[in-house]
Amino acid sequence: MGKALIFQGGWEGHQPDQVADILAGILREEHFDVKITDTLETLEKDDLTSYDLIVPNWTQGTITSDQLKPLLEAVANGTGLAGLHGGMGDSFRDAVDYQFMVGGQWVAHPGNDGMTYQVRILDADHPLTEGMKDFEVVSEQYYMHVDPAVKVHAVTRFPNAEGPYAANGEVDIPVVWSKKWGEGNVYYCSLGHVAEIVRMPEVIALMRKGMMWAARK
Repeated sequence: MGKALIFQGGWEGHQPDQVADILAGILREEHFDVKITDTLETLEKDDLTSYDLIVPNWTQGTITSDQLKPLLEAVANGTGLAGLHGGMGDSFRDAVDYQFMVGGQWVAHPGNDGMTYQVRILDADHPLTEGMKDFEVVSEQYYMHVDPAVKVHAVTRFPNAEGPYAANGEVDIPVVWSKKWGEGNVYYCSLGHVAEIVRMPEVIALMRKGMMWAARK
């Protein structure tokens, strides 16, 4: 049985407690023993290297060096890291080392919530997207600043809403990516603004694949 930690909190608009419960349910179906915590003090007090997978679900907020350092070291030593939307891609805006590990950072969602857009799967033969087809989402469309070292598995196209950024023309922004951080696997999916979106079959499938891939084998 695998062992996973989900730390949830931060901005309440992302419904962190509900999303944490959904992700924990997926992990329990995959026979993981799951601990959910609503305090970052857990990152200081627990032996993070004892977990096979850590799932950040904490939008914005701040993290101390004493909390961040064990997280960085645990992933570098082989603990997997996987998460979605702002819970992992817009956490701790001042913590550049955290962003370096994750592989990217949210910067905008032109048009805000309720945008209709396509998610295009790039490599349907990869374990992270195997058997999946392109699909439509009505939600926030995340514009990310992304580490060029990541492996991109799905994208969405901008511009889809008016704004000064549109003067640059069309560009594909990653929706799903993976990377390494030392010995650890890192997985990110930009979907999941609220629990209703996380419950979409496609998002459930992506997160199941992503968390299983990232977890220490």
